[in-house]
Amino acid sequence: MLVLVAPGQGAQTPGFLTDWLALPGAADRVAAWSDAIGLDLAHYGTKADADEIRDTSVAQPLLVAAGLLSAAALGDITPGAVAGHSVGEITAAAFAGVLDDTAALTLVRRRGLAMAEAAAVTETGMSALLGGDPEVSVAHLEKLGLTPANVNGAGQIVAAGTMEQLAALNEDKPEGVRKVVPLKVAGAFHTRHMAPAVAKLAEAASALTPADPTVTYVSNRDGQAVATGAEMLDRLVGQVANPVRWDLCMETFGKLGVTAIVEVCPGGTLTGLAKRALPGVKTLALKTPADLDAARELVAVHAQQA
Repeated sequence: MLVLVAPGQGAQTPGFLTDWLALPGAADRVAAWSDAIGLDLAHYGTKADADEIRDTSVAQPLLVAAGLLSAAALGDITPGAVAGHSVGEITAAAFAGVLDDTAALTLVRRRGLAMAEAAAVTETGMSALLGGDPEVSVAHLEKLGLTPANVNGAGQIVAAGTMEQLAALNEDKPEGVRKVVPLKVAGAFHTRHMAPAVAKLAEAASALTPADPTVTYVSNRDGQAVATGAEMLDRLVGQVANPVRWDLCMETFGKLGVTAIVEVCPGGTLTGLAKRALPGVKTLALKTPADLDAARELVAVHAQQA
């Protein structure tokens, strides 16, 4: 069974859309999306520097656009399940037929703006913990006032909170943690610091008419499959201020009988986690169009097992 996944914020790098925009029809599609949301996606995906695309209000729509563009380049495929990490959940909602591409980009544009505004209230950030026991690490983070905002599985936890709290974590790591790595994000996402964004996102979501998913959609909240478009939208709204449980998503992939995972552009993070948490499952990350042929071969074999 094939699972199609979409990465979250921090996966973007300067110029990562350049080669994708050279594909037939891609530039026109991205131009139309840019007009629809009032953001020059082509510029930010090709010419902007790392600081510019670190901006939450830019990074989030850019990531969703990249995911949609690279998935479309794969061709007409039917995965057995879809999921996305954090903002990647909106990309996955489009894969599942819950939102069309323009609706997904409109929603993520509002999400990015609302979360950027919330992040501006207090200087906050996120750091990944490398190594250590998850239970020990979570208890230590809570002692420091930090939130385990992403429980990613394969032993990886991402802490979120104020810069002072993160500095304290760097000096006082949990037992067994080898390193604390600051992430390229501009706020403490999936924590109480994002609470002001929830109401604004709920308002944006209320203007949409979601369809029910056409494939199994696995939610970040608890790793459970969601049956209706209305519930999916509700979960997307609440998720901005609550932890991402990617570990539970991967557990569900295993229970569903996953045999292969393809991660859309800018791929790499989620397939890396899957290699450690789901041994034996084939993985492929779409980084450039050069990866498309190998991805199509994988899809041809494993989508038939859905």
